[in-house]
Amino acid sequence: MALYTPEYQPNGDEVAVIDTDKGSIRVKLAGKDAPIHVANFIELARKGFYNGLKFHRLEPNFVIQGGCPNTREATKEQVRNGTVFPPAGTGNPGYSIQGEWTINPNNYHKDGTLAMARSQAPDSAGSQFYFCLGPQSFLDSNYTVFGDPVDEDSLKVIHSLAKGDEILSVTIESAD
Repeated sequence: MALYTPEYQPNGDEVAVIDTDKGSIRVKLAGKDAPIHVANFIELARKGFYNGLKFHRLEPNFVIQGGCPNTREATKEQVRNGTVFPPAGTGNPGYSIQGEWTINPNNYHKDGTLAMARSQAPDSAGSQFYFCLGPQSFLDSNYTVFGDPVDEDSLKVIHSLAKGDEILSVTIESAD
């Protein structure tokens, strides 16, 4: 799959507001540390790509993952039961982006950290992301961190999410 280079240039002040059916999550994006991932996420958000997608993977005390377009037409029950076809967790935006974990000076998976999921291939991230449910330092050397929740309320929403919960919209504040 071809590597995509986003056109958007992060200014370092962007905040993503991820509205879910459990509440809003505000995330300070790391545009200076992971500019490709932040720009890609912003471009997808501006296109409405994430609107209506479901969180398709929950591993307690590890991660909650979303961003797979295969969940768009699926019901919450189908996602929870694993009866989505094509399977949830296998979709992408039609391209992938370059990994940035080796160049990100703040690539630390803390409680609530926002990072990009990928396959075994290092440069295979596209649209799927996850929030850490507790510190996951063993991920630091393989997955790109590109944001952190801005407040305790956002962290509470992250920890309340379940498989099948919906992303209502993603908007970006302080973007050029």
